[in-house]
Amino acid sequence: MCSRRDAEKLIAEGRVKLNGKVLDTPTVKVRGQDKVRVDNRPIGAAEPSRLWRYHKPAGLVTTHRDPAGRPTVFERLPPGLPRVISVGRLDLNSEGLLLLTNDGTLARRLELPSSGLIRRYRARAYGRVTQAELDALKQGLVVEGMRYGPIEAKLERGQGANCWIEVAIAEGKNREVRRVLEALGLKVNRLIRVAYGPLQLGTLAPGEVEEAPRRVLKMIGAPA
Repeated sequence: MCSRRDAEKLIAEGRVKLNGKVLDTPTVKVRGQDKVRVDNRPIGAAEPSRLWRYHKPAGLVTTHRDPAGRPTVFERLPPGLPRVISVGRLDLNSEGLLLLTNDGTLARRLELPSSGLIRRYRARAYGRVTQAELDALKQGLVVEGMRYGPIEAKLERGQGANCWIEVAIAEGKNREVRRVLEALGLKVNRLIRVAYGPLQLGTLAPGEVEEAPRRVLKMIGAPA
């Protein structure tokens, strides 16, 4: 129905009832047989887990509401989708594959490095770098006190003063690809996520959404 933050607000306003009693705290476990009502309307059982591929264009922030008033991913989604959240984020200037789901537990599971899902990117960067320098990233590195794990990077081709690099990471820390390449003296001016685990960006057009089939959810360990 809403985000956790909004749910806490509804409870604080006395608009949520559990088994007929108004809740005054969110620190309550709800069991399967319990009855929850918001504004006296019953809340149904959770829907089956679903997952979508979305081609995020550059210039959108991955948040439901932006205090700065910038356009958001969720404002630009096509009509007809249920309420969804993102699996991780892509920053304002990054583009490409963003996974969306109706299941918060599934989103958190897919974000964790323990999921084993590799995020793959194509980065265009200003500057020069050798394959040997990129191979050194397999050992991980520390940038401004932040430790990054092993990173696979392959020099794809040069284009004038820029080069294209394929990058694969397992952790997905905030702005990880940009910060690691900047540590090598490169300035990333375009970053495209092309895969998240078995899910590929493929030919999905910018702004387009497509639901993942059930077999893919089973492949990544989503509940049936």
